[in-house]
Amino acid sequence: MKHDLNVTTIIILLFLLTQIVGLALVKEDISVINNINGTIIIEHQETVIGARPQTTGAESFAYVAVAVAIGTLLVLLIIKFGKMHLWKAWFFLAVFFAISIALGVIMNKRWAFIIGFVLALLKIYRRNILTHNLTEILMYSGLTVLLVPIFDLFWVFALLIAISIYDMYAVWKSKHMIKMAQFQTKSNLFAGLMIPYKEHKGLTLQLPEKPSFTKKKKVKNAILGGGDVAFPLIFSGVVMEHLIIQGLSLTSAFLQASIISLTTTIAVLGLFIFAKKDKFYPAMPTVTIGCIIGYLIILII
Repeated sequence: MKHDLNVTTIIILLFLLTQIVGLALVKEDISVINNINGTIIIEHQETVIGARPQTTGAESFAYVAVAVAIGTLLVLLIIKFGKMHLWKAWFFLAVFFAISIALGVIMNKRWAFIIGFVLALLKIYRRNILTHNLTEILMYSGLTVLLVPIFDLFWVFALLIAISIYDMYAVWKSKHMIKMAQFQTKSNLFAGLMIPYKEHKGLTLQLPEKPSFTKKKKVKNAILGGGDVAFPLIFSGVVMEHLIIQGLSLTSAFLQASIISLTTTIAVLGLFIFAKKDKFYPAMPTVTIGCIIGYLIILII
Protein backbone atom coordinates (compact mmCIF):
# COMPACT_ATOMS: atom_id res chain seq x y z
CA MET A 1 0.00 0.00 0.00
CA LYS A 2 1.32 3.40 -0.98
CA HIS A 3 0.23 5.14 2.25
CA ASP A 4 -1.04 4.25 5.72
CA LEU A 5 -4.54 2.81 5.84
CA ASN A 6 -6.06 5.76 7.74
CA VAL A 7 -4.53 8.26 5.32
CA THR A 8 -5.68 6.27 2.30
CA THR A 9 -9.20 6.04 3.70
CA ILE A 10 -9.43 9.79 4.24
CA ILE A 11 -8.14 10.81 0.80
CA ILE A 12 -10.46 8.27 -0.85
CA LEU A 13 -13.45 9.63 1.09
CA LEU A 14 -12.46 13.16 0.06
CA PHE A 15 -12.35 12.02 -3.57
CA LEU A 16 -15.84 10.48 -3.28
CA LEU A 17 -17.18 13.59 -1.52
CA THR A 18 -15.86 15.79 -4.32
CA GLN A 19 -17.54 13.60 -6.93
CA ILE A 20 -20.92 13.72 -5.17
CA VAL A 21 -20.80 17.43 -4.32
CA GLY A 22 -19.78 18.36 -7.85
CA LEU A 23 -22.48 16.19 -9.41
CA ALA A 24 -25.09 17.67 -7.05
CA LEU A 25 -24.08 21.20 -8.05
CA VAL A 26 -24.37 20.35 -11.75
CA LYS A 27 -27.85 19.00 -11.00
CA GLU A 28 -28.72 22.17 -9.10
CA ASP A 29 -27.36 24.32 -11.93
CA ILE A 30 -29.89 22.96 -14.42
CA SER A 31 -32.48 25.72 -14.71
CA VAL A 32 -34.84 24.38 -17.37
CA ILE A 33 -35.56 21.03 -19.01
CA ASN A 34 -37.64 21.61 -22.15
CA ASN A 35 -39.34 18.98 -24.27
CA ILE A 36 -39.64 20.46 -27.75
CA ASN A 37 -41.32 18.17 -30.28
CA GLY A 38 -40.01 15.11 -28.47
CA THR A 39 -36.48 16.49 -28.09
CA ILE A 40 -35.33 17.22 -24.54
CA ILE A 41 -33.16 20.31 -24.20
CA ILE A 42 -31.31 21.18 -21.00
CA GLU A 43 -30.60 24.80 -20.13
CA HIS A 44 -28.19 26.05 -17.47
CA GLN A 45 -28.09 29.32 -15.67
CA GLU A 46 -25.20 31.62 -16.55
CA THR A 47 -22.21 31.30 -14.21
CA VAL A 48 -21.28 34.11 -11.84
CA ILE A 49 -18.30 34.97 -14.07
CA GLY A 50 -20.42 35.12 -17.21
CA ALA A 51 -21.37 32.89 -20.10
CA ARG A 52 -19.67 29.55 -20.74
CA PRO A 53 -17.47 28.99 -23.79
CA GLN A 54 -19.75 28.81 -26.84
CA THR A 55 -18.39 25.47 -28.03
CA THR A 56 -19.80 22.00 -28.65
CA GLY A 57 -18.49 18.61 -29.74
CA ALA A 58 -14.94 18.63 -31.14
CA GLU A 59 -14.60 22.34 -30.35
CA SER A 60 -15.15 21.63 -26.64
CA PHE A 61 -12.56 18.83 -26.78
CA ALA A 62 -10.08 21.20 -28.43
CA TYR A 63 -10.90 23.95 -25.92
CA VAL A 64 -9.95 21.76 -22.94
CA ALA A 65 -6.95 20.22 -24.72
CA VAL A 66 -5.52 23.64 -25.56
CA ALA A 67 -6.21 24.88 -22.02
CA VAL A 68 -4.32 21.89 -20.56
CA ALA A 69 -1.43 22.42 -22.98
CA ILE A 70 -1.14 26.15 -22.25
CA GLY A 71 -1.45 25.59 -18.51
CA THR A 72 1.26 22.93 -18.55
CA LEU A 73 3.59 25.14 -20.59
CA LEU A 74 3.08 28.12 -18.27
CA VAL A 75 3.79 26.03 -15.16
CA LEU A 76 6.96 24.63 -16.71
CA LEU A 77 8.11 28.15 -17.62
CA ILE A 78 7.38 29.36 -14.08
CA ILE A 79 9.42 26.44 -12.71
CA LYS A 80 12.28 27.15 -15.13
CA PHE A 81 12.53 30.85 -14.30
CA GLY A 82 11.51 30.59 -10.64
CA LYS A 83 8.66 33.11 -10.91
CA MET A 84 6.96 32.14 -7.66
CA HIS A 85 4.96 35.36 -7.40
CA LEU A 86 3.46 34.73 -10.85
CA TRP A 87 2.53 31.18 -9.82
CA LYS A 88 0.93 32.41 -6.61
CA ALA A 89 -1.11 35.09 -8.45
CA TRP A 90 -2.26 32.65 -11.13
CA PHE A 91 -3.14 30.04 -8.53
CA PHE A 92 -5.12 32.57 -6.48
CA LEU A 93 -7.19 33.69 -9.48
CA ALA A 94 -7.91 30.10 -10.54
CA VAL A 95 -9.05 29.19 -7.02
CA PHE A 96 -11.13 32.36 -6.64
CA PHE A 97 -13.01 32.00 -9.92
CA ALA A 98 -13.57 28.23 -9.62
CA ILE A 99 -14.93 28.47 -6.06
CA SER A 100 -17.10 31.45 -7.00
CA ILE A 101 -18.63 29.46 -9.88
CA ALA A 102 -19.44 26.56 -7.53
CA LEU A 103 -20.96 28.78 -4.84
CA GLY A 104 -22.84 30.81 -7.44
CA VAL A 105 -25.06 27.80 -8.05
CA ILE A 106 -26.50 27.98 -4.52
CA MET A 107 -26.21 31.67 -3.58
CA ASN A 108 -26.30 35.12 -5.14
CA LYS A 109 -23.37 36.48 -7.10
CA ARG A 110 -22.16 38.93 -4.46
CA TRP A 111 -21.86 36.33 -1.69
CA ALA A 112 -20.33 33.80 -4.05
CA PHE A 113 -17.56 36.26 -4.88
CA ILE A 114 -17.04 37.35 -1.27
CA ILE A 115 -16.79 33.81 0.09
CA GLY A 116 -14.74 32.69 -2.91
CA PHE A 117 -12.29 35.55 -2.33
CA VAL A 118 -11.95 34.76 1.39
CA LEU A 119 -11.44 31.05 0.78
CA ALA A 120 -8.84 31.77 -1.91
CA LEU A 121 -6.94 34.00 0.53
CA LEU A 122 -7.08 31.32 3.22
CA LYS A 123 -5.83 28.73 0.75
CA ILE A 124 -2.80 30.86 -0.09
CA TYR A 125 -1.94 32.51 3.22
CA ARG A 126 -3.54 30.47 6.04
CA ARG A 127 -3.24 27.04 4.57
CA ASN A 128 -3.88 23.83 6.47
CA ILE A 129 -5.31 20.43 5.60
CA LEU A 130 -8.90 21.56 6.22
CA THR A 131 -8.88 24.76 4.16
CA HIS A 132 -6.79 23.08 1.45
CA ASN A 133 -9.14 20.16 0.87
CA LEU A 134 -12.37 22.13 1.38
CA THR A 135 -11.32 24.56 -1.33
CA GLU A 136 -10.26 21.69 -3.59
CA ILE A 137 -13.75 20.17 -3.35
CA LEU A 138 -15.31 23.49 -4.34
CA MET A 139 -12.75 24.20 -7.06
CA TYR A 140 -13.37 21.03 -9.03
CA SER A 141 -17.09 21.34 -8.50
CA GLY A 142 -16.93 24.82 -10.02
CA LEU A 143 -14.85 23.61 -12.95
CA THR A 144 -17.40 20.87 -13.58
CA VAL A 145 -20.33 23.29 -13.47
CA LEU A 146 -18.50 25.37 -16.07
CA LEU A 147 -17.57 22.56 -18.48
CA VAL A 148 -20.28 19.88 -18.32
CA PRO A 149 -22.84 21.81 -20.45
CA ILE A 150 -20.41 22.15 -23.39
CA PHE A 151 -19.73 18.41 -23.73
CA ASP A 152 -21.68 15.48 -25.12
CA LEU A 153 -21.15 11.80 -24.30
CA PHE A 154 -18.92 10.96 -27.26
CA TRP A 155 -16.52 13.82 -26.76
CA VAL A 156 -16.24 13.42 -23.01
CA PHE A 157 -15.27 9.78 -23.64
CA ALA A 158 -12.68 11.03 -26.13
CA LEU A 159 -11.43 13.51 -23.52
CA LEU A 160 -10.93 10.76 -20.93
CA ILE A 161 -8.97 8.61 -23.36
CA ALA A 162 -6.80 11.51 -24.53
CA ILE A 163 -6.05 12.69 -20.99
CA SER A 164 -5.21 9.12 -19.93
CA ILE A 165 -2.69 8.76 -22.77
CA TYR A 166 -1.22 12.16 -21.96
CA ASP A 167 -0.98 11.27 -18.26
CA MET A 168 0.96 8.07 -19.02
CA TYR A 169 3.34 9.95 -21.28
CA ALA A 170 3.80 12.82 -18.80
CA VAL A 171 4.57 10.51 -15.87
CA TRP A 172 6.42 7.61 -17.47
CA LYS A 173 8.12 9.16 -20.50
CA SER A 174 8.71 12.92 -20.23
CA LYS A 175 8.24 12.91 -16.42
CA HIS A 176 7.24 16.58 -16.52
CA MET A 177 4.09 15.73 -14.55
CA ILE A 178 6.28 14.54 -11.69
CA LYS A 179 8.30 17.73 -11.92
CA MET A 180 5.17 19.86 -11.71
CA ALA A 181 3.77 17.87 -8.77
CA GLN A 182 7.03 18.23 -6.84
CA PHE A 183 7.15 21.96 -7.58
CA GLN A 184 3.58 22.49 -6.40
CA THR A 185 4.15 20.50 -3.22
CA LYS A 186 7.33 22.41 -2.36
CA SER A 187 5.63 25.74 -3.10
CA ASN A 188 2.80 24.80 -0.70
CA LEU A 189 0.30 25.48 -3.50
CA PHE A 190 -0.69 22.04 -4.71
CA ALA A 191 -3.64 21.59 -7.08
CA GLY A 192 -5.24 18.39 -5.85
CA LEU A 193 -6.32 16.56 -2.73
CA MET A 194 -3.58 16.27 -0.12
CA ILE A 195 -3.25 14.63 3.28
CA PRO A 196 0.02 15.10 5.20
CA TYR A 197 1.07 12.44 7.70
CA LYS A 198 4.03 11.36 9.78
CA GLU A 199 5.67 8.23 8.53
CA HIS A 200 5.33 5.28 10.90
CA LYS A 201 3.04 7.37 13.11
CA GLY A 202 -0.01 7.57 10.90
CA LEU A 203 -2.30 10.49 10.25
CA THR A 204 -1.73 13.84 11.88
CA LEU A 205 -4.52 16.39 11.89
CA GLN A 206 -2.26 19.01 13.41
CA LEU A 207 -2.85 22.34 11.69
CA PRO A 208 0.46 24.14 11.10
CA GLU A 209 0.70 27.85 11.85
CA LYS A 210 2.78 28.32 8.73
CA PRO A 211 1.48 27.20 5.34
CA SER A 212 3.75 24.19 4.97
CA PHE A 213 3.01 20.50 4.69
CA THR A 214 6.61 19.43 4.19
CA LYS A 215 8.72 21.47 6.59
CA LYS A 216 9.05 18.87 9.32
CA LYS A 217 11.15 15.80 8.72
CA LYS A 218 9.48 12.47 8.16
CA VAL A 219 6.27 14.19 7.07
CA LYS A 220 4.90 12.70 3.85
CA ASN A 221 1.96 13.61 1.65
CA ALA A 222 -0.76 11.46 0.18
CA ILE A 223 -1.79 13.34 -2.96
CA LEU A 224 -4.25 12.99 -5.79
CA GLY A 225 -3.79 15.42 -8.65
CA GLY A 226 -6.47 17.88 -9.64
CA GLY A 227 -7.04 16.37 -13.06
CA ASP A 228 -7.56 12.94 -11.51
CA VAL A 229 -10.38 14.44 -9.47
CA ALA A 230 -11.90 16.79 -12.05
CA PHE A 231 -12.11 14.66 -15.20
CA PRO A 232 -14.19 11.78 -13.75
CA LEU A 233 -16.49 14.39 -12.24
CA ILE A 234 -16.93 16.07 -15.62
CA PHE A 235 -17.63 12.66 -17.14
CA SER A 236 -20.30 11.74 -14.59
CA GLY A 237 -21.92 15.16 -15.04
CA VAL A 238 -22.13 14.70 -18.81
CA VAL A 239 -23.55 11.19 -18.34
CA MET A 240 -26.19 12.60 -15.97
CA GLU A 241 -27.30 15.12 -18.58
CA HIS A 242 -27.27 12.42 -21.26
CA LEU A 243 -29.61 10.32 -19.12
CA ILE A 244 -31.95 13.29 -18.71
CA ILE A 245 -32.01 13.75 -22.48
CA GLN A 246 -32.87 10.05 -22.77
CA GLY A 247 -35.96 10.68 -20.66
CA LEU A 248 -34.93 10.04 -17.04
CA SER A 249 -36.05 12.40 -14.30
CA LEU A 250 -33.47 14.73 -12.78
CA THR A 251 -33.32 12.71 -9.56
CA SER A 252 -33.06 9.34 -11.30
CA ALA A 253 -30.32 10.62 -13.60
CA PHE A 254 -28.38 11.96 -10.61
CA LEU A 255 -28.64 8.66 -8.73
CA GLN A 256 -27.56 6.61 -11.74
CA ALA A 257 -24.66 8.94 -12.56
CA SER A 258 -23.55 8.57 -8.93
CA ILE A 259 -22.71 4.96 -9.78
CA ILE A 260 -19.77 6.34 -11.77
CA SER A 261 -18.65 8.22 -8.67
CA LEU A 262 -18.59 4.92 -6.76
CA THR A 263 -16.79 2.92 -9.45
CA THR A 264 -14.12 5.58 -9.95
CA THR A 265 -13.65 5.78 -6.18
CA ILE A 266 -13.12 2.01 -6.06
CA ALA A 267 -10.68 2.29 -8.98
CA VAL A 268 -8.65 4.99 -7.21
CA LEU A 269 -8.71 2.94 -4.01
CA GLY A 270 -7.26 0.01 -5.93
CA LEU A 271 -4.49 2.23 -7.25
CA PHE A 272 -3.56 3.35 -3.74
CA ILE A 273 -3.66 -0.21 -2.41
CA PHE A 274 -1.46 -1.76 -5.09
CA ALA A 275 0.89 1.18 -5.70
CA LYS A 276 4.35 1.10 -4.13
CA LYS A 277 5.70 3.71 -1.75
CA ASP A 278 7.70 6.64 -3.13
CA LYS A 279 6.73 5.95 -6.74
CA PHE A 280 4.64 8.08 -9.08
CA TYR A 281 1.80 6.58 -11.07
CA PRO A 282 -0.48 8.06 -13.76
CA ALA A 283 -3.91 7.86 -12.15
CA MET A 284 -6.04 8.81 -15.15
CA PRO A 285 -5.90 5.40 -16.91
CA THR A 286 -7.23 3.77 -13.73
CA VAL A 287 -9.81 6.53 -13.26
CA THR A 288 -10.95 6.13 -16.88
CA ILE A 289 -11.45 2.39 -16.38
CA GLY A 290 -13.57 3.20 -13.33
CA CYS A 291 -15.64 5.64 -15.41
CA ILE A 292 -16.20 3.10 -18.18
CA ILE A 293 -17.20 0.35 -15.73
CA GLY A 294 -19.66 2.73 -14.07
CA TYR A 295 -21.19 3.67 -17.40
CA LEU A 296 -21.54 0.01 -18.41
CA ILE A 297 -23.35 -0.68 -15.13
CA ILE A 298 -25.74 2.17 -15.93
CA LEU A 299 -26.40 0.69 -19.38
CA ILE A 300 -27.20 -2.67 -17.78
CA ILE A 301 -29.59 -1.01 -15.33
